[in-house]
Amino acid sequence: MPSAKGMVPEHHPRFIGTYWGAVSTAFCSEIVESADAYLFAGPIFNDYSSVGYSLLLKKEKAIIVHPNHVVIGNGPAFGCVLMKDFLMALAKRLKHSNVAYENYHRIFVPDGKPLKSAPKEPLRVNVMFQHIQEMLSSETVVIAETGDSWFNCQKLKLPEGCGYEFQMQYGSIGWSVGATLGYAQAVPEKRVIACIGDGSFQVTAQDVSTMLRCGQKTIIFLINNGGYTIEVEIHDGPYNVIKNWNYTGLVDAIHNGEGKCWTTKVFCEEELVEAIATATGPKKDSLCFIEVIVHKDDTSKELLEWGSRVSAANSRPPNPL
Repeated sequence: MPSAKGMVPEHHPRFIGTYWGAVSTAFCSEIVESADAYLFAGPIFNDYSSVGYSLLLKKEKAIIVHPNHVVIGNGPAFGCVLMKDFLMALAKRLKHSNVAYENYHRIFVPDGKPLKSAPKEPLRVNVMFQHIQEMLSSETVVIAETGDSWFNCQKLKLPEGCGYEFQMQYGSIGWSVGATLGYAQAVPEKRVIACIGDGSFQVTAQDVSTMLRCGQKTIIFLINNGGYTIEVEIHDGPYNVIKNWNYTGLVDAIHNGEGKCWTTKVFCEEELVEAIATATGPKKDSLCFIEVIVHKDDTSKELLEWGSRVSAANSRPPNPL
């Protein structure tokens, strides 16, 4: 499930992606939901993780393993059973079956590529993430901010050893700036690549000051689309439009000539390629802040789908008492 991305090695030959209902990795939900039975280890089925409670799962086919109890279908719940004990015991009793993987292999079609950009064409988000994919290695970490970065980062294929952090249960806007600071401080041998929307950044921007004071070498992609895009898809209104900042100017002011910091704005693919080359080359030991200017309506197809379903669930009348 999306919150566990990064915990399972994606180079494993039986890894087929993320199960997230209607916005799952291609061909993943079809395999999960058509299975004879499914085992969920530690799930939280809230409105966000269930895509507005629209998962096509049948309770009678589910085994739900919680940290300290297990629920079987519609029936018995076994208390005082630790997840690790249950899974270790179950692994010894299971008979190997290739059926699900063979079904997946039959229906699988490789990913397509974004349309090629015209020279100096305004940058599209899917093109940006194609280039971020190429940056990933065992020496990098991805931090995905609440918002459209949830969906774009879920689609990244993590190489062996590449870290990933994602926070969805609370939908906490601005979470990633502090998380980026903490991760870079705790694991200095890896380079953090943070994908942060402009609205989220405005909530916790001051943490950049501590990043610089600690000499961190993070790469921040500040995605400037002029508002809270994920909120627009759930419930649109004028409150989702924010005051535009000079983000690179703000970071330059925080830098104030102390420490290593490099900032730039990019408007097209050519400028993005040049910025990434600089951030991973001459400025590899600096905090690099790349402000990416994109259209306000440029979103992933997954956000459009997810937003519509969550909006339908959350705007329904309350249940009668």
